[in-house]
Amino acid sequence: MEAWRILAAALLVVPGVIGILLAMAKARERTGESSAVAVTGLVALTALAVAAVLTLTVLPVVVTWVLSGAVALTVSVLALAS
Repeated sequence: MEAWRILAAALLVVPGVIGILLAMAKARERTGESSAVAVTGLVALTALAVAAVLTLTVLPVVVTWVLSGAVALTVSVLALAS
């Protein structure tokens, strides 16, 4: 496995986990139900896991870096907005 894939996956997962926590907090704020928070966290975690596995295995270079950058940018904007 190439080193750039591992680096891109790490740069995807770290902001992704923060994004999951932000999404869960937003779901808790809007609904107040723990079941909605759990479903939101599970869906977001599954999407992040699929993206990380695809990053580590089959995605081309450009797609991998665009995905990592988009997740980092989105989480940064969400963190600043909340």
